[in-house]
Amino acid sequence: MSDRPSPRISSRKLPKQARSADLVAAILEAAVQVLAKEGATRFTTARVAEKAGVSVGSVYQYFPNKAAILFRLQSDEWRQTAGLLTNILSDTGRPPLERLRVVVHAFVRSECEEAQMRTALNDAAPLYRDAPEARVARVSGTQVVADFMREALSEATEPTRALAADLITTTLKEVGKRFSETPRTDAEITAYADGLADMFTAYLERLGHGPAGGAVTTNLRGEPPEPGTD
Repeated sequence: MSDRPSPRISSRKLPKQARSADLVAAILEAAVQVLAKEGATRFTTARVAEKAGVSVGSVYQYFPNKAAILFRLQSDEWRQTAGLLTNILSDTGRPPLERLRVVVHAFVRSECEEAQMRTALNDAAPLYRDAPEARVARVSGTQVVADFMREALSEATEPTRALAADLITTTLKEVGKRFSETPRTDAEITAYADGLADMFTAYLERLGHGPAGGAVTTNLRGEPPEPGTD
């Protein structure tokens, strides 16, 4: 393991006035444009400052280096994804499996709509992925998924719920990333999300969840399980 120190990626200070907040917003918007146009390898603080129409010194007031800017973009994306999961999965007015289907559709569509930026951020990840702040930020959203699994798989053991949460979130991220690497039509996105949602809901049903929203002891055909089977 390398002993190389992690880069400093925390912001130098938080904007306290509206003018300062506007400056940070302009810097981040410029950073998005530079990253999308130049890619991670040509992304520099100087290019961001030029695009934002401010001095490099103004950028350094809030971000110590380009890794800090890129991490801010990535952590904002993580927070948006966590917010998406929270808003949908916490809506107890819908049955759990319906919420899961909505999450899959929203996530896959988001991956496709923001594919260029996500790819660029993934390329930039080596600049900040080993920093402590990055490790903390990556776990955002995991609690809401764990809470959802406790509801959806109320009769299952905690290890089973943890496995289901990890399997579904990992598959959704990796498959969504791969699918979004090619431009897709609206119909393709819908069909693909439907297929993923079908697999996930069938998996949860097999683990003990019924389509009506309550724990059941029937198999996928709606029949009681045979004696001696799960």
